[in-house]
Amino acid sequence: MTGSDIVFERRGVAGLVTLNRPKALNALTLAMVRELHPQLRAWAEDPEVRHVVVTGAGDRAFCAGGDIRQLYDWGRAADPTFLDFYREEYLLNSYIKRYPKPYVAVMDGITMGGGVGVSVHGSHRIATERLTFAMPETGIGLFPDVGGSYFLPRCPGRLGMFFGLTGHRLKAADACHAGIATHYAESSRLAELVDALARCDDLETCLRDHAGDAGAAPLEADRDRIDRHFAAPGVAAIMQSLADEGDDWCLKTLDILRAKSPTSLEITWRQLARGGELSFEDCMRMEYRIVNRIFTGHDFYEGIRAVVIEKDNRPAWHPAALKNVDAAEIERYFAMVDNELPL
Repeated sequence: MTGSDIVFERRGVAGLVTLNRPKALNALTLAMVRELHPQLRAWAEDPEVRHVVVTGAGDRAFCAGGDIRQLYDWGRAADPTFLDFYREEYLLNSYIKRYPKPYVAVMDGITMGGGVGVSVHGSHRIATERLTFAMPETGIGLFPDVGGSYFLPRCPGRLGMFFGLTGHRLKAADACHAGIATHYAESSRLAELVDALARCDDLETCLRDHAGDAGAAPLEADRDRIDRHFAAPGVAAIMQSLADEGDDWCLKTLDILRAKSPTSLEITWRQLARGGELSFEDCMRMEYRIVNRIFTGHDFYEGIRAVVIEKDNRPAWHPAALKNVDAAEIERYFAMVDNELPL
């Protein structure tokens, strides 16, 4: 498939969206966001369209996130387009969450960051055996946004806090176990499934007829320890709990946390602790406030430098240690901004 970075097709009773940047793992650009939102609105008003189906081109990714290098360049130049991207992306995420028709996201391959925002809030989320789902933002000095404040705290037990802080990667069975995916299908059957969705009278029956069994979730074996440790009241308490138990799983998890941005960990813990009590719209307002401070901060740019640009994987976080993170400074990330998200 060539041409536009996002392709729209009306096929039968379905509005089909293809994220079409396979060489870039279908990463979202601002232009793609600006095309997708009005098209969804048009299909919402079209009586001939019964549901929307969103896929990614190629066989590697549904959507690996936002165009992170472009965001880095905008931020380094203090270009307000950085905030325009997040503002319009969050408005799109909010529209998908309240979409008046079934919204079917086919999560085939890497689904992270911005790709989560255009999939997990849909009414139906199909995982394949190629799925790798994660919110890895604490490793680049960001936080699990695009509605992570809402859906992560609503995963079973303390899975959401675990996913958000560690960036743990889920395959299909774990995604189904966590409620992130609603259905499982083999990638070899996706073309058949999309064709069926384009002509089906009953969406639920169609999905059920093409669904398979993702199998046992590896996470189930760790649920007790995840729920126990990640229920601790704060990042430092979680890390102490892991250190106190000290088995191989705990020490490995502790090492993962120690590599993350201390500032991002503290933001994420507060974000998820609060998000469980907020409406979706209030979660998105909170995230927009946080990203406004990320724009003028340090760790996001350092994380992208270390992971994406120079790829030395040696970010110099500031502050470097969790004990040196100022709680009052973290709280300022959550303060209202002059230009609140208009929801």
